[in-house]
Amino acid sequence: MRLDDGSESATLLANETATRRRVEVSAARVDMHRLQELIRLYRVGTGVRERARLLGMSTRTERAYREALAEAGLLEGDAGELPEADALRTAVAVALPEPPPRPISRKVDRGLPEIRRGVEKGAGPQAIWDKLRREDPDFGASVSAVKRAVRRIRREQGPRPEDIAIPVETAPGEVAQVDFGFAGWFFDPQTGLVRKVWLFVMVLGFSRHMFAKLVPDQKCLTWIDVHVEAFRWFGGVPRTVVPDNLRAAVTRAAFGSADRHLLGLNRSYRELGRHYGFLVDPTPPGEPRKKGKVESCVKYATRNFLAAGDFHTIADANDALPDWLRSTAGMRVHGSTGRRPLELFELERPALRPLPTTPYEIVEWKPATVHPDSHVEFDRRLYSVPWPHTGMRVWIKATPTSVFVYSDDIRIATHARRTDGRLSTVPSHLPTHRAELAQRSEQYWLERADALDVAVGAFVRKVIASDDVLSKLRDVQAIVTHLEHFPVRRARCACQRADYFGNYTYTGVRRILAEALDLLPLPEEHQKPAAHRSKPRFARSASEFAVANKKEDDERQ
Repeated sequence: MRLDDGSESATLLANETATRRRVEVSAARVDMHRLQELIRLYRVGTGVRERARLLGMSTRTERAYREALAEAGLLEGDAGELPEADALRTAVAVALPEPPPRPISRKVDRGLPEIRRGVEKGAGPQAIWDKLRREDPDFGASVSAVKRAVRRIRREQGPRPEDIAIPVETAPGEVAQVDFGFAGWFFDPQTGLVRKVWLFVMVLGFSRHMFAKLVPDQKCLTWIDVHVEAFRWFGGVPRTVVPDNLRAAVTRAAFGSADRHLLGLNRSYRELGRHYGFLVDPTPPGEPRKKGKVESCVKYATRNFLAAGDFHTIADANDALPDWLRSTAGMRVHGSTGRRPLELFELERPALRPLPTTPYEIVEWKPATVHPDSHVEFDRRLYSVPWPHTGMRVWIKATPTSVFVYSDDIRIATHARRTDGRLSTVPSHLPTHRAELAQRSEQYWLERADALDVAVGAFVRKVIASDDVLSKLRDVQAIVTHLEHFPVRRARCACQRADYFGNYTYTGVRRILAEALDLLPLPEEHQKPAAHRSKPRFARSASEFAVANKKEDDERQ
């Protein structure tokens, strides 16, 4: 409500003051059994101060309720025959009606429409307040004021059908619920650091028997691995598993029954379900009560096992968990069933689906985009795929020993899973000229040259040694690759000719073959170029200079 003038403001402030005075004396503020006790104490002659002390009230509050009961004629009578609660509630409601709600302040009033929209969308008070402060810097109401407004709006709206939690009892072997819960910080001996740890719990809906394990993360492989351990623990598989919308289980959440067709399961989790034969029924986002059984079990295990134990490492806690699950959690009398979980589990065990005869090989699926270098990344390592798939979206399927890459459900690459190194490249996956350049080993190219011909191998070694500063490996790669496209005889003759003329470059070898110079006989030894005599390549002898000088003198004469 908006305060427009001073008189209205004064009236509301007065009403608010009166409301605060009467807040503790109304039918809605007291339990009727306390009023029954007030009447009994009065009838047996207990004093005012003693009554107030025994009832946990102030003397003023005791007097207000006592006067209301007296007006209704309920105070006097036999101490052994007390009025019914309905009569007491009616009497107090008439004499002490519920005070009007506390008026909304001006600061909250300016943001009331946005608060109502936020409540309708299911937003919390803190989120609503943050949004109001971002959109309106002058919004000066506190978080507490917004919380009070949200509570009032929710009371006005009343409960919604979706807010009603309906307890669902399931048949033996029908349903299991799974969830992660934060377990605290534990020391990691491998890293020497303290790290976050999570508690995984799977609980059977009928018996409430559960499996639990501490894990260092919520990754897909961890999620699948604890499911496998849980099924082994129970000795069977439930027909339906109810998980939360965590990424390891659901890739695309559905926000209601109307959009269930949009729900997308993680491919790895789907394959696990197919192997073990269970259905997956994820809860709607933001609806933890839909899996209240496992929520309760997570709290129970956290408070009664982790909090009560003195565990320093994950291994210490996991070593102690199985015995606690059997001797403590399994033998307690459950509040909902009134039975021990292990007793009911003996009835549920035969109803579980049998475990598959073949053990499950953990498989992880992951979408990826092929990099420009014709590789995809998985687990911080690179695996090659045929280069025409560069830039395309593919699926990676990884087992503990292998990595497969699929495009349109067709396998396009297979690799052994690497545990060391960064790169796994199949040369045939790359363009020919690129695949060859990927090999940077000098010995590799010498072996390829020797495989062509002994003369080719000898020539390649001379190419490498022809320059003691500039690397000749790229020339060697190009020469060997080029020679492999020709008959051995021509490759041998081309190398011999290039060596004869001292040409140790790829360009020279390619020109010899292009012009078919390798088919010509080599010149006689005395016609061998000066470049291959013992003197320096670009130097002249003294005799040559003398002949040249004599010729010039003759011409002058």
